[in-house]
Amino acid sequence: MQQNGSEDFIRMVSRPLKFNFFLFYKLPAAFFSGVRLKEVSAGRAVATVPFKWFSQNPFRSIYFACQAMAAELSTGILAMAHLHGRNPAVSMLVIRIEGDFFKKGTSVVSFTCEDGEAMRAAIEETVRTGEPVTFTAVSTGKNVKGESISEFRITWSFKRKQ
Repeated sequence: MQQNGSEDFIRMVSRPLKFNFFLFYKLPAAFFSGVRLKEVSAGRAVATVPFKWFSQNPFRSIYFACQAMAAELSTGILAMAHLHGRNPAVSMLVIRIEGDFFKKGTSVVSFTCEDGEAMRAAIEETVRTGEPVTFTAVSTGKNVKGESISEFRITWSFKRKQ
């Protein structure tokens, strides 16, 4: 049953108009910064952020917070997919974020997280044991040339609701 919930969620967020409305309504800072979901499956998600006036810093590159928003989206959308329609329900919360920066982001930067299946296993563990579980997902940001711009490690806490 859970796999169908994930598939339903992925189909729903794969519609750009519908998902962009969600961003506008629930995450307006990400929406106005230009953060967009480009790809999502059960195992992988890609979110982008462009270099533009609204996402820039004084050093003529993408502001770190805008990069963090795209990185978080690439991990969080995977968690949301695996939690969609789940019974018992499981809550999710970011408890830590770490980032390393390698190069200025001066074009579109794509953040890729390929930890969806491992994240699903962590969620299954919290459902099975009833104990909170933490999981650290990695999202790597690359520019249009394929050069690494930054890497974020986002630690999620999953807890079965009573």
